[in-house]
Amino acid sequence: MNRRDFLKRIGLAAAGVALGAHRLMAAQDKDKPNFLFIFADDQTYESICALGYDEVETPNLDRLVRGGTTFTHAYNQGAWGGAVCVASRCMLNTGRFLWNAHGVYNSAEKERVAGRFWSEHLKAAGYQTYMTGKWHVKASAEKAFDVVEDVRGGMPNQTRQGYNRPIEGQKDPWSPYDTSFGGYWKGGKHWSEVVGDNSVGFLKQASGSDKPFFMYLAFNAPHDPRQSPKEYVDKYPLEKVRVPSNFLPEYPYKDSIGCGKGLRDERLAPFPRTRYAVKVNRQEYYAIITHMDAQVGRILDALEASGKAANTYIFFSADHGLAVGHHGLIGKQNLFDHSVRVPLMVVGPGVPKGKQFQTPVYLQDIMPSTLELAGIAQPKHVQFRSLMPIIRGQRERNYDAVYGAYMGVQRMVTKDGHKLLLYPACKKALLFDLVNDPDEVKDLSEDPAHKATVRKLFATLLGLQKETGDTLDIKSVYPELCP
Repeated sequence: MNRRDFLKRIGLAAAGVALGAHRLMAAQDKDKPNFLFIFADDQTYESICALGYDEVETPNLDRLVRGGTTFTHAYNQGAWGGAVCVASRCMLNTGRFLWNAHGVYNSAEKERVAGRFWSEHLKAAGYQTYMTGKWHVKASAEKAFDVVEDVRGGMPNQTRQGYNRPIEGQKDPWSPYDTSFGGYWKGGKHWSEVVGDNSVGFLKQASGSDKPFFMYLAFNAPHDPRQSPKEYVDKYPLEKVRVPSNFLPEYPYKDSIGCGKGLRDERLAPFPRTRYAVKVNRQEYYAIITHMDAQVGRILDALEASGKAANTYIFFSADHGLAVGHHGLIGKQNLFDHSVRVPLMVVGPGVPKGKQFQTPVYLQDIMPSTLELAGIAQPKHVQFRSLMPIIRGQRERNYDAVYGAYMGVQRMVTKDGHKLLLYPACKKALLFDLVNDPDEVKDLSEDPAHKATVRKLFATLLGLQKETGDTLDIKSVYPELCP
């Protein structure tokens, strides 16, 4: 054999090895599950009909509840500023707990470049990554995902007519279906419908590819301005909209916890709150949720039509909840359950149908769940924990207690059915028995029978502060509660 023939054979062998490796990788990619992540903004846990909240119509979210597993006590850890969604999304995409995520917030693009973002981990594992809708993270969405369509900011534009309304007996200056106010209507089509259109389009394209995909579909809804077509608002006549049982004209600690008249979200309804104003706000809230639900239905139908449903995991959640009239509050900058608990449903291969877990989890546990399912070892910086071992029955819980914080003015810990709320600015402590008082109405903190519970929860909170990177010196504010 001459030298030319020898080199030719070596070249053909190398090409064969490369082709074989390529085919092997393609086969491996084909076996990987797809991920469809659907994210709402400002959607409280008590807004899904199939979970017992029958005041709102959510037929397609109900499909997810029936078709998969629901975590009924999914929490957001809180926020370092008024835009709670920013902290929630930074935690979600980096995998870090609240204050550790705050530490990398301004260097989020560096985190992305270093491959420590959710989408970057999946890209490296061979996934085609897709994103549409709300981003609100300090990193380039266009670089974080392979395909990006219609990236939106924190919220659609609100107008002056949308604040301090409505006032009973006066003409309402704002309408949720008047397109002249812009907001979700800016651009000619409701933003939720745009997310629906984009998602359906990508799924049609993905139907012809063997490459696994990760879809990050982020609705701005139901964040204010709570706009939807008139037919959806008409589904909720005011006489049928209920006022929350823990309604208050004003929350007595609102100023001490950063939820006074100067906070943008709280200015959406007039002070003091009225039952009429709360009913109108809830009417519009339910309408935009039902409108978003219709788009979710279109996405689920497109997934079925793509032929990919059998090998796709669907995760649905929201970045935080919303008060909308509970406790005299309108916004999400508080640590009551209506504002820190969110829906969380998981559907996919091997996931039990119609099952519910009450064990406490964080919504950001979705991120490491997908990494586990994709065969990616959990990176050291990721602190949240996969939901899959709970779903499979391999462990009972991810966390012994739930931590919550809002700036330097609120702290929370929930454990074994009790919640301790701390308001350092006015040195107030509140204790609630969530089992017997889920609406968080009766404060037990001054009851001698519950003093030990307060101290125990306070000690738990101190431990969670270290774990989450919280440097607030809460001990100096409440020395009497220290162990």
